[in-house]
Amino acid sequence: MSIHIPPKHPTWLPSLLGLFIAVGPAATDMYLPAFPAVEATFGTASGTAQLTLATWFAGLAIGQITQGTLSDRFGRRIPLMIGFIVFSIGMLGCALAPSLTALAVFRAFAAFGASAGMVIARAIVRDLSEGQAAAIMMSRLMLVMGVAPILAPTLGGAILAFAQWRVIFWILLVYGCICVVVAWKILPETLPPERRIRLSLAGQASRYVMIFREKTFLTHAIMGGCSTFCMFAYLAGCSPVFEIGFGLNPSEFALIFGLCAMALIACSQLNARLLPKVGLSEMLTLIARISCCGTIVLVVVAFSGIHVLWAVIAPLVVVIGCQGFNNANSTAGALSRHAGHAGSASALMGTFQFSLGASSGLLVGLLTDGTPRGMAALMCCGMVGAVIADRFRVRPEFRRP
Repeated sequence: MSIHIPPKHPTWLPSLLGLFIAVGPAATDMYLPAFPAVEATFGTASGTAQLTLATWFAGLAIGQITQGTLSDRFGRRIPLMIGFIVFSIGMLGCALAPSLTALAVFRAFAAFGASAGMVIARAIVRDLSEGQAAAIMMSRLMLVMGVAPILAPTLGGAILAFAQWRVIFWILLVYGCICVVVAWKILPETLPPERRIRLSLAGQASRYVMIFREKTFLTHAIMGGCSTFCMFAYLAGCSPVFEIGFGLNPSEFALIFGLCAMALIACSQLNARLLPKVGLSEMLTLIARISCCGTIVLVVVAFSGIHVLWAVIAPLVVVIGCQGFNNANSTAGALSRHAGHAGSASALMGTFQFSLGASSGLLVGLLTDGTPRGMAALMCCGMVGAVIADRFRVRPEFRRP
């Protein structure tokens, strides 16, 4: 029986995968400043543009669970290219949408395609590396993808300063087309034909059940999902906290948001350097506890009524920075025993994490009152869940990179 040895990958590949995986965050955030303009164009009530965001999230969740199956069956390149073609067509529809309903439908269609970049990029990482090496590669990938949520709203706002909101979707259409060409011309195929798997619908459903029941996957996925729950609570709750609660203007809020984002990116790069010395399992345990302590401090500040800006920002920077460790390591751990169907495992993990994260975003919206209380409480719940999952986590032995 031959043993598959993951090939070495070119040094530019993480940046290329970052380009692909950043499509989702960029298309999510770039048009957020345009919500009032969208509502004005279609003559709809304030807040109705949120429908287009909800359908986008639904498309991402559905897309992720299907893209893994396709990539395990047909290889990585072809489904990835088709996904970006679908995304580009969806962006064209958004740019030409005659109504808010049509915009929402095209957003869902585009999200289905964008999910290919999110799922298949992680599967490619697993094709090429495992354990600590996979976590290191994922950390380098996160340097690229982490820039997207920081720059996208700023870029969207800059576009709106001199053009109408539809231009944002034309630019995203160009982005999607570039990804199609790059995947076609440059991306190597990392899943050879002899390792591809053909399954019926029932067989694929059985595979998902098998993956989800495997304790190494489940416990790492729960840790990653709880961290995502924490992260989405921050993303959905931070704007009201700082702009309403503390009265900051959008530029001041952007500075705080950027500070937290830079902490996340810096920690993801630090993760790559520390993993060979500390070990993946030990790093996950340590970071989960540090992050949990940070959210407890945030809860104490929020519910004690201390209305001091730095007292809220300091624990937030620590907690969000810790996500730079959690994201890469939990993903590498979850996929560690699923080399033969990394696409399916990556898809299942992405859907699971995204569903938890979306529920967090909805809950924090219900609890928003201009104070940090709702955001802090949900972030703390997420990290307490991660610490509990860590107590039951299977700690496999990983080969040193």
